[in-house]
Amino acid sequence: MWIAHVPYEESGGRLRSLYDRVKGPDDNVDNIMLAHSLRPHSMEGHMALYKYVLHHAGNTVPKWFLETLGVHVSLLNACAYCVEHHFSGLRRLLADDARASAIRTALESGDLDGSFSEPESAALRYSHILSRTPSNQPELRRGLDAMRAAGLDDGQILEINQVVAYFAYANRTVLGLGVTTDGDILGLSPGNSDNPDDWSHR
Repeated sequence: MWIAHVPYEESGGRLRSLYDRVKGPDDNVDNIMLAHSLRPHSMEGHMALYKYVLHHAGNTVPKWFLETLGVHVSLLNACAYCVEHHFSGLRRLLADDARASAIRTALESGDLDGSFSEPESAALRYSHILSRTPSNQPELRRGLDAMRAAGLDDGQILEINQVVAYFAYANRTVLGLGVTTDGDILGLSPGNSDNPDDWSHR
């Protein structure tokens, strides 16, 4: 990455305690978290947002589809780091490599017909509008109405909105600091949705 960072083995104090909360096997800390090491408070904020938006028991949109939205937004933003990480997580959650590959092909081609249900397609179209033309209020309103018409309730629409907004932040964190996947273990995520304070990656 393009800024200095503190490796796990050189960390101490508050930073070490945060690393211990987010680390995966063999004390591996994802590079997106290492990028925050000079300001541990921003790492704490990032992880809290990530956990609550994508990995919280209060969400009702399936976790695999929230990850799909993340891959979609990251493709739109040309953020290869988040695409690879979250596609690996999506594939693990689905436990169906053929389905995961079909989803990635559909997202990369932009041809969503036949690959997703009506509510999923409506959510993906909304995420495209919000990512590409976020000031287009009439189009966003039509996208929101389409999600509602497809059967998504307003709480689920909020979940979808927050995932799209989170990935705009995460993509720009990665792209703006030159973060790569070098040394990362792809596809790990906080698995314990019932405990919002459990950030461990496994």
